[in-house]
Amino acid sequence: MRYHNITKDDMLNGDGLRVVLWVSGCEHQCPNCQNPITWDINDGLPFDDDAKQEIFEELKHSYISGITFSGGDPLHTQNRADVGALIGEIKEKFPDKTIWLYTGYEWNKIKDLPFIRDIDVLVDGRYVEALRDVKLMWRGSSNQKVIDVKKSLELNKTVLYVE
Repeated sequence: MRYHNITKDDMLNGDGLRVVLWVSGCEHQCPNCQNPITWDINDGLPFDDDAKQEIFEELKHSYISGITFSGGDPLHTQNRADVGALIGEIKEKFPDKTIWLYTGYEWNKIKDLPFIRDIDVLVDGRYVEALRDVKLMWRGSSNQKVIDVKKSLELNKTVLYVE
């Protein structure tokens, strides 16, 4: 897996103060995407132990709510194994931190991935310029859903996250 950046003390990509991992690679390539620089799966930096430790050090802070995976698309088919392993490791080491993930894939297509149960909130769907709404929290277009993963899996239906 490759990545472009690790953002610290982020307030825009989930609730509370968060660490954000901006993963390389996106198969959707939505027109007018805010991050086209992250589309190329081979671009960015290799995600190595130093990058992982940088994330872990940030997650140790009590004021950090958790981590958000964004990009690109963390669920690009070539990223799934590495992202899933990292999510599992974070959930084990930091069980009280929340995990958010942004993906262009729709919930019904990815809800059965083995590591999905370790994610707290998932923002799904491609960005659609015609449905852009700057008043929406945590998403760019109205077709995207902010999903409470735990409740959705428990009730076997899509449950939206509400803060």
